[in-house]
Amino acid sequence: MDNDWFRANDKGYSRPTARSRELRRNTTEAERRLWQQLRNRQLRGKRFNRQFPVGQFICDFACREQRLIVELDGGHHAHVLDYDLRRTQFLEAQGYRVIRFWNNEVMENIEAVLMRIGEALDNRPSPGPSRRREGSLWSRSLRSRGSI
Repeated sequence: MDNDWFRANDKGYSRPTARSRELRRNTTEAERRLWQQLRNRQLRGKRFNRQFPVGQFICDFACREQRLIVELDGGHHAHVLDYDLRRTQFLEAQGYRVIRFWNNEVMENIEAVLMRIGEALDNRPSPGPSRRREGSLWSRSLRSRGSI
């Protein structure tokens, strides 16, 4: 499969926050629907961020406290399994657990999706009292090289 989808989405952003903002403005219906259920600590009292950057990747939803990433996949993901596998491996190497849902799962049975996310939150112990900001792997790697 050719990677036109990825090239079309790579607009040369120098900072992941600019791309995150654009993605938040252009969400899918499934993302909007799930966000309405996750925002404002509505699920298990946990805070979620949407379009959250981790390294070079931008994740649909992230609960940083529990190091849980929730990804919603549309039909095009059936053709990019290698990319999704590499992405998941990177995120897991950063200490996150990744769970994935198809968009139609959210649209047809959001209660089951929320139940599975809740179970994932319940099965992941809180990392403790550390207040270290997470997700900024890009700046952390620059700091370790002495660039900033």
